[in-house]
Amino acid sequence: MRPSTHACGLTGQTGGMDPAFSHFGICVSDLERSLRFYCEALGFEKAESHVIGAEFAQLMDLPDVAVTSQFIRRDATSVELLAFAEPPVLGDGSRRPLHQLGLTHLSFRVRDLGATTAKISELGGTVVEASRTIIDFGGTPLTFVYCTDPDGVRIELMDLGS
Repeated sequence: MRPSTHACGLTGQTGGMDPAFSHFGICVSDLERSLRFYCEALGFEKAESHVIGAEFAQLMDLPDVAVTSQFIRRDATSVELLAFAEPPVLGDGSRRPLHQLGLTHLSFRVRDLGATTAKISELGGTVVEASRTIIDFGGTPLTFVYCTDPDGVRIELMDLGS
């Protein structure tokens, strides 16, 4: 019997491909504000930057493109902040419903939830206090809270205790 290559976790085989995760991309309305937010509040570091033009329009499914691609990194996680000059960004920056299809949130473990949420608020993000949840896990309290970045991207913070 030949191993299945389409079900997660059964064989590890990918039909001759060797995919490796690269990065997340986030469209931002103000690149400098988003850089400050992700670097100062969540510990990312500024990495390479690229100016992207019409050569990527077909890939991005847009008629024309003028965008700055700014990578940020923390440990093994890479995020590409995309600041569009052309076409202009769409959306109002409000949080998407969690049950809407697509990417739902970014999640980070933090050591000091109070300091992290204060920094998020200071840098233009929003802390959704109504979402704060504490779960007892074998005598250890685990605290979770949702926040958003300045453009409404949902971020889950997890304080897993010390």
